[in-house]
Formats: sequence, structure tokens, C-alpha cells
Amino acid sequence: MPARSTNGRARTTARSRQIAMVFDLNKCVGCQTCAVACKMLWTRDDDRQDGTDYMWWCSVNTMPGRGYPRDWEQMGGGYRDGTLQRGRLPAREDFGGGWVFNYDEVFYAGKGTSAHLAPVGKEPAWGPNWDEDQGAGDWPNSYFFYLPRLCNHCTHPACVEACPNGAMFKREADGLVLRDESLCQGDQACAAACPYKKIFFNEQRQISQQCIMCFPRLEQGVAPACARQCPGRMIFVGYLDDEEGPIHQLVHQWQVALPLHPEYGTAPNIFYVPPLAPARLNEDGSPDEAHPRIPLEYLEGLFGPRVGAALDTLKSEMARTRAGKKSKLMDILTVYHWKELFGPFARDPATIHLKPIERR
Repeated sequence: MPARSTNGRARTTARSRQIAMVFDLNKCVGCQTCAVACKMLWTRDDDRQDGTDYMWWCSVNTMPGRGYPRDWEQMGGGYRDGTLQRGRLPAREDFGGGWVFNYDEVFYAGKGTSAHLAPVGKEPAWGPNWDEDQGAGDWPNSYFFYLPRLCNHCTHPACVEACPNGAMFKREADGLVLRDESLCQGDQACAAACPYKKIFFNEQRQISQQCIMCFPRLEQGVAPACARQCPGRMIFVGYLDDEEGPIHQLVHQWQVALPLHPEYGTAPNIFYVPPLAPARLNEDGSPDEAHPRIPLEYLEGLFGPRVGAALDTLKSEMARTRAGKKSKLMDILTVYHWKELFGPFARDPATIHLKPIERR
């Protein structure tokens, strides 16, 4: 059980290790395979009585964009000068999704040429990746990139401190942020305090839920579904303190993998290799090499002030390989064999036998 403070709130305990993930955004093609893999495994979309039909614990959004839930970056939460901030809860409409479609009419009523698949009832106004591929900028300098998001399993999780019932905790064994659903009272203080708004409310069960990083798989040496199913070999999974592993090297040695919105103060353990972009084009069509297509100011707003240095490192190491020289960084990011992504979690999921969930 997590340690308790005098006011009854759960506090994070000292931990021995921290599992982390790195997403290489230069490989993400927005295929949504990670999101669908998570959806199929953990949240049902075919039974509204389950309460998870609208939830996408892992979602891939087009950036710049309003995101999922809609405008989550303006909802507050996290820490300011070390003090917990209670942000705004997203409304159900900010998530969207979980719609009922006219399947019977389209597939079974003999109207295949006249009826088309559409939501039944209220017209939807938002959903996961609603603004797909819209991006920003004006032709010929328009731009966008994809950003997968899930629970960050933060080092200083605001959700854990905010929970009034001690339902949320950070496991000492691996640093994952989890929830004891038997203790959750549906207060949603966790969701308000989470600055990333990746906690969902199950209206049927009256509890909150979020990504658990597929910990039953991790305990059997198998990578999370989102990472294992990614066709682009862009998701690294491992221990942050493993100095020989790619996570530690990308985050600490090369410093090219950065957290999302570090100013929120939660020290997230999901990291991103920021996206490179072609040069802007001048009016005559010539490239303006001094100004990348994606404004540096925008990337700094997402990944903090170190993003410029990270991009410079990526560019210099790419130049080394073009010159015929070896680059350890490029070897890591190229991922010549898929098992290089997962370290101790490369076991075939077909071989596992799940054991009862343990709270450690």
C-alpha cells in the first residue's frame, strides 16, 4: 500500500525502478495502430453498458491541433512552484466518441446502395483526432505531425496526490501509476489534477480509469500492446535507469528524447524524439534552410527549451551518417531488429499465462 499523509491522501513511495517509453515522432505515420491495439485490449467499443466505449487510453492526434480531449492544454492541473493545481474537468463532449451507428440499416435492411454508415442521434461535434491532418501554416509551408498520447506514469503524479480516497498509487517495483478500483469513489479529483487530461470517467461504474501500461504483460516480459503492434518501430520500452538500454541513452546520454510539457511539473516518463521538418520555401520556391517548416517556438511550447538542442543533435548525427561515418545515435533510432525496442520486454505474448493482479 502507498504511504499516507496526515490528510489521508496517497503519496508516492520511494521506488526501485522506473519503466519509461520513448516515441520517435519522426517515424509516426498516424496509422492509429497503437490506439486500436489498446482499444481492442482494454476498452470495449461494442457495449455501452461497459462504460468504456468512448475511452481511448492511447490516442494519436494531429499537431498543431486541439487534441483529445478537446483543448486539453488549456484545462490546467499539475504543479506550480511545487503546489498542486486543480484544473478543469473535460466535459463528455470534449472527448466525443462512443457513438451508436446505424449498422442494422446499412448491413441488414437491404439498403446497401441508399443507406450510409452514420451516427444515430445527436450529431457528433468532436472525437479522437477530429482535426486529422489539418495542421497549420499556409501553402507551400503548411505542416503537421502526429503525437501519440497516453498516461505519462509521472515521477510526481498530480493524480496520486489529488485522490482523496487513496485509490491511486505509484508502484515501487516499476514506477507505474495505477489505481485500486475498489477504493475509487469517482470523485474525479485525479482527472482535474492531471494536466494531460488522460484520465477518463466510467459513468456506468462510477469510477475513473486510465492507461495502465499493460502491466499484466510487463510482468510477463511482454511489451505493452501499443508498442508491440506499432508497424513503424517507433516506440521504445524499458527501464529509465538501465544505462545500457536505449531509453536511458536517448533521454540522458544523447538528450534527444524529451517530455511533453515539462512545465507542468509532474516529470512524465513518456518521452518524445521531436519531429524534424523540411526547410521553408521562399516565394521563388527556393529552400530557406535557416527556418524549418515547423516553427521552433511551437515545438518549444510542447517540449520545452531543450528541443532546439535536441534537433541540432539529430541533424548533426544524420550528417555524420551521410558522410559515411558511424553514429551510435542513428543506430539506436534506426532499430535494425525489433527486439532492440523492448529490452527485457521482448517476449512473445502468445507464450504468456496471465496471473492474478498483484498490488505491490
